[in-house]
Amino acid sequence: MIDFLIIGGGIAGLSAGARLSQHGTVVVLEAEDALGYHASGRSAALFEESYGPPSVVALNKAGAAFLRTQNGGYLTPRGLMLVGAVEQPDIFEADRADLNMVKITMDQAISRVPILNPDKVGFAAISEAAFDIDTDRLLQDFARTIRQNGGTVSTKSKVTGIRKEKHWVVEANEIFEARTLVNAAGAWVDEVAQLAGLPGIGITPRRRSMARLPAPGGHDVSVWPMMLGAGETWYAKPDAGKLLVSPSEADPVPPQDAYADDMVLAEGLARYEELMTEPVTRVETNWAGLRSFAPDGTLVLGRDPLDPSFVWSGGQGGYGFQTSPAASQLLCDLVVGNTPELKPDIVGMLTPYRLKR
Repeated sequence: MIDFLIIGGGIAGLSAGARLSQHGTVVVLEAEDALGYHASGRSAALFEESYGPPSVVALNKAGAAFLRTQNGGYLTPRGLMLVGAVEQPDIFEADRADLNMVKITMDQAISRVPILNPDKVGFAAISEAAFDIDTDRLLQDFARTIRQNGGTVSTKSKVTGIRKEKHWVVEANEIFEARTLVNAAGAWVDEVAQLAGLPGIGITPRRRSMARLPAPGGHDVSVWPMMLGAGETWYAKPDAGKLLVSPSEADPVPPQDAYADDMVLAEGLARYEELMTEPVTRVETNWAGLRSFAPDGTLVLGRDPLDPSFVWSGGQGGYGFQTSPAASQLLCDLVVGNTPELKPDIVGMLTPYRLKR
């Protein structure tokens, strides 16, 4: 009899499994050939404490020390620059205030990103408290913790049936029996709930596309900050000597192995290009990922009100990696009966009990 059976081998499932493995036997089932195949493998991989709604910011702050220090730390300095067009003063200022960023001059901005077009860019702000996350190492370390504590992480294990007897019986490549079922299936969490005979919570998967460009103008982009267009209409991030550019779309789509929409990608690249002196001459590759949102836009963590042996770890909404240390700890506390370290009002924003079904 398994204590905690987790469906989903992305950051939500693996981080929850690592925490729960200190309290009982854990088995993680991942349908794909590799861990973190879907949203977790297509993340922008940035940590910025002030980015997200209040409950997400609280999780960011609570997990910051873990990301900075655990296993030597998972963060390296990147910086985040907010860029506003001449005609966007109000949008720029609202974003700057929300992200607690410091306004800088155009000369200062161009010294950091020399391809900014001073005729088009009217405003810029910077946060030095933004970091790249080593997402692959974080995933693998959570998986390693599960195994070191006697648990199992299994890929190519698509769940095909779930039924409740005195305990959970889950059909995949074999039959698993568990006292507690943790639903960390990303875009598929509502489908897993329905398979288990429970109503979904209204999760909406939303596509976000990405293009990889050669380094613009042959510049060394490794020292550039990530750039965010005012109104979050695009962003660009250095990656392995290239530049990743996204249109920052959030288009609802069914759960799937997502792919970029060519027209949406082209429109986003045009918004980015309009503010730069270097044109987009070639897209080396493109892809898309799904970010899954609850109706109120924040994570869903904890026991289901209708069946407490069914646990939710969903609705990460693109904040999965940066919230994972604190979100997984909260989920574990709620499952094993410990008092959460987070304030009660924040916990209330995150548990399934807030959602009427």
